[in-house]
Amino acid sequence: MKRQKILEKTDLKAALYTRVSTEDQAKEGFSLDSQVERLRSYCSARGWVVHKEYVDDGYSGRYIRRPAYHELMEEIENWDVLLVLKMDRIHRNSRHFMEMMDELRRREKEFVSMTESLDTSTAMGRFVVDIIQRIAQLESEQIGERVYAGMRQKASTPLDRLDPEKSPYLGFNHPFGYDYIDGSLTVNFVEADAVKKIYQLYLDGKSMGEIAKRLNRTDTPTKRGGKWDKRTISKILKNPLYTGHVLWDGVVRSAPHEALVDTGVFEEVQRIISQRRARLPIKIRR
Repeated sequence: MKRQKILEKTDLKAALYTRVSTEDQAKEGFSLDSQVERLRSYCSARGWVVHKEYVDDGYSGRYIRRPAYHELMEEIENWDVLLVLKMDRIHRNSRHFMEMMDELRRREKEFVSMTESLDTSTAMGRFVVDIIQRIAQLESEQIGERVYAGMRQKASTPLDRLDPEKSPYLGFNHPFGYDYIDGSLTVNFVEADAVKKIYQLYLDGKSMGEIAKRLNRTDTPTKRGGKWDKRTISKILKNPLYTGHVLWDGVVRSAPHEALVDTGVFEEVQRIISQRRARLPIKIRR
């Protein structure tokens, strides 16, 4: 009831958003002038004050990189209610729409779609938005499942059976020791020397913490220019990438990049890691 009374006020500042793309103009007959005129009339009938008109001419609603939309959200504290002619004028992507609605809700702003009678100050309006949000979540999860299945299949496919026109690598951050260029891993010789040193120091009996301290003392740069720590050393020592393989979700297969570490050395390091872990004392929290 409190939210509904907000929109019954006659001094509300309304942000009018209109958008048209070439495709919309041709297929649906939308024009910016007609959208703006109808929104102005709606505000007049409700007794609202037009705070500002935000117009995106020639931009698709599938994307959020629109100058007027960006300005609208930047100035969110200056208006009370966002008014559009139809929901697809503000977004054609359900995930983007719900992200916007979450931000409006957080800032205690209302949303009204004029022709669809969607008003978030009413119980029915909030119910409709909730349904849209659930559909968007379902869509996102289904996309995630399809992407995961595709990546799993790619990871399980032998190198010689992969499409030679596509990168054999799955999504990951640029690994230390290599540069990722045009879908391929190329050896970064300065970083590669550090990788080999890390493996040798560990074989020589140094702990991961001791290796990190030594690299910091010698000003050996990390990938992003930060400091070395035990966790970073651990990731390098446990990554089969340095033997010319790729690991994804428990699947290891060969890859076309140059190995920096011999497979036998890598396996010996894994044995030592397991052995040291087994000897760690059990700590009981009090």
